[in-house]
Amino acid sequence: MIIGLTGSIASGKSTVSEMLKNSGYPIIDADLVARQVVEPGSDTLEQIEQAFGPEVIREDGTMDRPKVGEIIFNDPAKRKILNDIIHPAIRQEMLQQRHDYMTEGYKTIVMDIPLLFESRLQHLVDKILVVSVTEENQFNRLVERNGFTEKEARARISSQLPMSVKEDGADAVIYNNGTLDETKWQLNRILDNWKASPEKE
Repeated sequence: MIIGLTGSIASGKSTVSEMLKNSGYPIIDADLVARQVVEPGSDTLEQIEQAFGPEVIREDGTMDRPKVGEIIFNDPAKRKILNDIIHPAIRQEMLQQRHDYMTEGYKTIVMDIPLLFESRLQHLVDKILVVSVTEENQFNRLVERNGFTEKEARARISSQLPMSVKEDGADAVIYNNGTLDETKWQLNRILDNWKASPEKE
């Protein structure tokens, strides 16, 4: 079984991902893959250099993220070029990792994809687990944890699909508004219901 784990900014998805990892589940982390595919010497980084010029590569061969961000920030056409290079590479690497874990015989694999719905990747998974939080908690965490201003926090929240839409598309929802123990209890109950197991066959 492939579980798609998703949420919104400051919902606590990373906390749930860590709980799953500590329980022995293999995790395919989309954010980590996004960094791996642009490592120095990769085809993806080469394509980015060809598209945006040598100034987006630092002296040590890594991608200059702030520079790339600057280029695409106000230019939807350039952002599309970047996404058209990076997204297929990320998807391919995630599918490769999924295939490798399946070959190793894992019964349950977790794909941690922050933008699962936004990127329309529901077809990659069998079950969707959404980590949800009230907008008030989300806002408070962004201001306290990330040091955002009120305006920045509101902008980040409104740039993503509303939590209600994600909840509607989920097979199960964890409400991460309480303690870690409450979150873990909800997670374990869902895994039991789905007969998920970190074991290999």
